[in-house]
Amino acid sequence: MLGVGVSIGAFTLSLAGYLPVTSLIGTPVSAATAEDLPMSAAEDVGMSAERLHRIDNVISRAMDAKQISGAVTLVARRGKIAHFEAHGLMDVESGRAMKKDTIFPIASMTKPVAGVAILMLVEEGKVRLSDSVSMFIPEFHDTQVAVRRSRNGDDSSGTYTVPADREITVRDLLTHTSGLGSGGAGSQKTSRIAPRRLDDDLEAYTKELGAAPLDFQPGTRWAYSGLAGIDTVARIVEVASGLTFDEFLRLRIFEPLGMFDTGFNVPTERTSRVVMLYGRTSSGLERREVPAWVATATLFSGGGGLWSTAGDYVKFAQMLVNRGELDGVRILGSKTVELMASNHVGDLYAQAGRVGGASGKGFGLTVDVVLNDVAAQDNRSTGSFGWSGAFGTTFWVDWQEEMTAILMVQTPGGPLRADFQNAVRQAIID
Repeated sequence: MLGVGVSIGAFTLSLAGYLPVTSLIGTPVSAATAEDLPMSAAEDVGMSAERLHRIDNVISRAMDAKQISGAVTLVARRGKIAHFEAHGLMDVESGRAMKKDTIFPIASMTKPVAGVAILMLVEEGKVRLSDSVSMFIPEFHDTQVAVRRSRNGDDSSGTYTVPADREITVRDLLTHTSGLGSGGAGSQKTSRIAPRRLDDDLEAYTKELGAAPLDFQPGTRWAYSGLAGIDTVARIVEVASGLTFDEFLRLRIFEPLGMFDTGFNVPTERTSRVVMLYGRTSSGLERREVPAWVATATLFSGGGGLWSTAGDYVKFAQMLVNRGELDGVRILGSKTVELMASNHVGDLYAQAGRVGGASGKGFGLTVDVVLNDVAAQDNRSTGSFGWSGAFGTTFWVDWQEEMTAILMVQTPGGPLRADFQNAVRQAIID
């Protein structure tokens, strides 16, 4: 119901605004803003200004069709921003216009950030991709796998467990091939054994996850672990670094890159910049509450907990375009970024079909990878990689075109992501 506020620990959620008390979004003396980013005339970076205007048309059509209320779109090529626009409304009820610095919950666009964090520790020799998760979280030793009972072809008669053929590894978690909390045979028990309590932290949550049965034998399938898998990665970051996950991201990634509007909670003085969430109904857009898995001030979810802006996230994305470096700050080595953007799962992602992948695509370390843009029927170049969020946001990195593009939106589903990709790609003219 609109206007109702709920207090959960240190976090106050109101449908008239999101009011987190604690904050990881930084407040530096001179915070970097969208205007600090290098801008360029479209033609100077091999794009057409006239054709880039078609992005505005795509967004306008989606708003006219009541698919969304607004969006922020950004395209950077050759290290400069050629397109950066705010469209429509961030809050329908109040009529507040969308702004370039609007703060969005980016959901699963958090995952590549977690992937970069663990890869930094891989580079430092503190973690190996082949390491068993139990090396960092002992409760993951002797993991079991759930198997459905089948009687006369009926799979509704419950499950039993068998020992895992091997322990799950860090690579399994990063590639969604672990079977941990991925919607299969073991997930019902997982939700009972390891419920996501809003006042939990990663240590407590992942200890319980260690006792949960996997959905399949590790490494044999690709199935998206929306929260559990990458939340476990986040806990490994904590154990290996000696920092809490939020502090690691702030100190090692966000502050070095100037991402001062990115964090797990939004300070009260910035809540006026937070977007409202909407879902589609037969009668139009309807406001939605922030889901429980976001509304926590203590469980810093590697799977989907960050809030950010287009102007902030483009710095992270441009660092990946540059193979690990931005403005003299190196986050990863170039070969490590190439490893991140390589296919690690063979054809498992393509075989996942409706629950994940597609022909012509593979999966890297927290990102999908376009192996063949024609086979994938994807408006991203072969070799491009990126990921999307549950509320409709998306980004990708295109090394062929030295480009990244970001769509920030607050309503999931529909054809908008594909239409945005098409509008970006057709604007390249060199």
